[in-house]
Amino acid sequence: MPLWIPITITAAFLQNLRSALQRQLKGRMGTTGATFARFGFGFPFAVLYVFALRALLGTDFPAPNATFLFAVAFGGIAQILATFLLVYLFSFRNFMVGTAYSKTEPMQAALFGLLILGEAISPLAFVAIVVGVFGVGLISVAGRGAGGRRGWSALADGLVSREAGIGLLSGALFGVSAVCFRWASLSLGDGGVAMRAAMTLAFATGIQTLAMLLWMALRDRAELKAVARAWRPALLVGIVGVCGSAGWFTAMTLEKVAYVRALGQIELVFTFASSVFWFRETITRLELAGCVLI
Repeated sequence: MPLWIPITITAAFLQNLRSALQRQLKGRMGTTGATFARFGFGFPFAVLYVFALRALLGTDFPAPNATFLFAVAFGGIAQILATFLLVYLFSFRNFMVGTAYSKTEPMQAALFGLLILGEAISPLAFVAIVVGVFGVGLISVAGRGAGGRRGWSALADGLVSREAGIGLLSGALFGVSAVCFRWASLSLGDGGVAMRAAMTLAFATGIQTLAMLLWMALRDRAELKAVARAWRPALLVGIVGVCGSAGWFTAMTLEKVAYVRALGQIELVFTFASSVFWFRETITRLELAGCVLI
């Protein structure tokens, strides 16, 4: 089995755990603060990870170049914007449509990977990605529209809606950010895969932390105070988040982004497994079918 596969599955599991921890922060702070916890409290651990790799592996720090700095900065900002757009969708009544469209990220990542890095995917891989995206669509319909005709009708009615446009843009920005992170990591000529991925992660989270700190300092100081008061649970979000991100960045250094992000949709299977076996909740037939397809 190629190494990127177990790394991606582990990263997806950690992302599912981070999302669960992030939801617990919503009562203590707003969306901006909960988003910042992922980056701001994870940044110090991303830096520690870089130094730990140097101590354990004995490899030198790769020298950042202009391509690296541009790609990591563009990817970092794109990821923040994608996250905000996804959260913004929840202010609309028909947010199911937008959420479903945002999950087209693997397909869009394949396109951006071809345009930016010149990386093509095989026909069979494209079929696999489409099947996975369709599985996510089934889950979105079942979860947001109660399944059946109502769910599919809502999805069909929203094909050219504002929500669909926002969802597509969110998925596009997530795809661009992932491809840019791979681009940045590959641009570092020195160091092994783990060190190059770690350097990319440290720079990306550093840029994201600075950008969000400046935004909250200028536009939302109350949120900044809320983050400071809830630093203990936010710290756990940061630790789990950076561990998951280390997996994503390493996998995307090893393999094409479209493949990694497509396999990463297994996160939804973890979500429903915990829902059934831990919380003893029931899932619909459409949700089960979506999990099987993924």
